[in-house]
Amino acid sequence: MTPTKTTKTEVEMVIRNRKSVMKDGIMTMSGIGEPSVFHALVVIFLEFFAWGLLTMPIISVLNATFPDHTFLMNGLIMGIKGILSFLSAPLIGALSDVWGRKFFLLVTVFFTCVPIPLMTINTWWFFAMISISGVFAVTFSIVFAYVADVTTEAERSRAYGLVSATFAASMVISPALGASLMELYGEAFVVAAATAVAVLDVFFIMVAVPESLPEKVRPSGWGPAISWEQADPFAALRKVGAERTVLMLCVAVFLSYLPEAGQYSCIFVYLKLVMGFDEVQVAIFIAIVGVLSIGVQVVLGFLMRSLGAKHTIMVGLLFEMLQLMWYGFGSRTWMMWAAGVLAALGSVTYPAISAYVSVNSRADRQGVVQGMVTGVRGLCNGLGPAMFGVIFYLFQVDLNEEHQRPGQENERMMPGPPFVLGALLVICALLVAAFLPEDGTVGGNRRPSPVDLRFEVEHGRRVAGPLSPLMAPESAAL
Repeated sequence: MTPTKTTKTEVEMVIRNRKSVMKDGIMTMSGIGEPSVFHALVVIFLEFFAWGLLTMPIISVLNATFPDHTFLMNGLIMGIKGILSFLSAPLIGALSDVWGRKFFLLVTVFFTCVPIPLMTINTWWFFAMISISGVFAVTFSIVFAYVADVTTEAERSRAYGLVSATFAASMVISPALGASLMELYGEAFVVAAATAVAVLDVFFIMVAVPESLPEKVRPSGWGPAISWEQADPFAALRKVGAERTVLMLCVAVFLSYLPEAGQYSCIFVYLKLVMGFDEVQVAIFIAIVGVLSIGVQVVLGFLMRSLGAKHTIMVGLLFEMLQLMWYGFGSRTWMMWAAGVLAALGSVTYPAISAYVSVNSRADRQGVVQGMVTGVRGLCNGLGPAMFGVIFYLFQVDLNEEHQRPGQENERMMPGPPFVLGALLVICALLVAAFLPEDGTVGGNRRPSPVDLRFEVEHGRRVAGPLSPLMAPESAAL
């Protein structure tokens, strides 16, 4: 057997042997079956299904709790959550390299879902706990690390796509179901159902999810194994200016994802309280945009082959700019539906950015460059919602007044000022993206060797965890 084949065989053995851990000298099963992408998909689906059920109740409770400053408080709550998530993600990722993925899947899902039952007990505590839960709102990072542990390099992109599609699928079904249940049985029943789904997710992790990181891959002791550089959330950001192409890419991500993160935090509240959508319309809107987004991800490979990564990024940014502009100036219901379609088309941007990095980075630089881009996105998850909330407040979008339905005479010329500002930022991102190298390299391109493959598999977090590709924002959990 040649050395290359031997190395590949060892890599596959590492992956297949992840179903067992050593405890007291006896090999015991840690969950049901071998660790697989399927386990990660179930965890993500159940967590975001639980929060999706609460989409409509949260809008009502938010407006009732903060009637004078609904958008401002929504932005601050989500902003604090995003900032805490950005600060904690590297440390939790590093600890998962030592204590294993399963434990931190359990911790992140449990503490992210803890606020759910508080919604019917005390709304102030509910929103306070949502903000504080940002410390543990990094389930996607741990899931991507889990996926990296159980897949080879060739399988990983498809597996990440499945995780993102599963997230979208959970949000397609759950808001509509939550709205229907609230109409039939009331808000308390929906909260109880969401709590039950969250408990089921925790139980699934405890009983069914196998550990993906075997003992022999982990460091011998957790103290010396974790350095400050690993836990420093700003470590990746400080490296951004080292190379011109990386700097341009991160600037484009910052300018485009800042308004995107702000939009994610408030669009459903905006549609209901400003544009006059009812609960059913909002739920259908989410479902249609989600289905279209899944379809767009399916054709992403064709776009990449036809246009190339750079031009696919630019097409996605163009659609994002158009949908933000339409949200900002649109005053008719049909305009919001059209903007939602554009939003789905614009969802190709960040998978295309991840692919651009993957194609144009050396195998040993993938994690570093992906980490820089992901660090920028994490920062935007905190700044974007706060920016949108403050702009709504400054432009006096007052929700105490009886808002006119779209089509009446005294509507605002610019109903959504933060969206318009976001569109201007995306135009700047488009200009920056236009100067990215057509087929250049971010630090030099080379084919991954079997040694690179084994390095990736045995050190999953260095290319996953907080350094994972740009697939989905943690702030979407609310």
